[in-house]
Amino acid sequence: MLRPFRKPLIVVAPKKMLKMREVASDIEEFCGESHFARVLPEMNKEVNPEACKKVVFCSGQVYYDLIAEREKLGVKDIAVLRFEQLAPFPFNSFMAELAPYKNAEIVWCQEEQKNAGCWSFFEPRFRATLEHLNHKHTEVKYIGRPISASSATGYGKNHKKELDNFLKEAMS
Repeated sequence: MLRPFRKPLIVVAPKKMLKMREVASDIEEFCGESHFARVLPEMNKEVNPEACKKVVFCSGQVYYDLIAEREKLGVKDIAVLRFEQLAPFPFNSFMAELAPYKNAEIVWCQEEQKNAGCWSFFEPRFRATLEHLNHKHTEVKYIGRPISASSATGYGKNHKKELDNFLKEAMS
């Protein structure tokens, strides 16, 4: 603001999220004792960690798609947790959020293709953490788009169909 020249504001976010009410934060979240959370916990108080059969970890806009799908299906035994920090990998925050879900299957869900998102970086770190915690499940399952050389199918209907398919898989 004080410079004699203007710099453009660059928002690194999907356009879809710019007008979503769920994405906006209250001003109170920026004041007082608030702090940055590397991994965000399950926000739905109806989801009981001991009763969960699956924990879906994700990052970015797919979180809101997963929550909408879970609400649409009325699922109460699948938790959705969100990574806000990707690198360096937040081992301590991940372990703290994963600890209550001792018997749940662990899933990583991403909208990007398997070879384009965080999966290849996260998968060995997930396995190491699960082994360290002596978790019931020592493998993490990938749910998302298959490996592809292009970033999109090229057709809106195919893109939506792929999204619907892996959201259903995540909530089954």
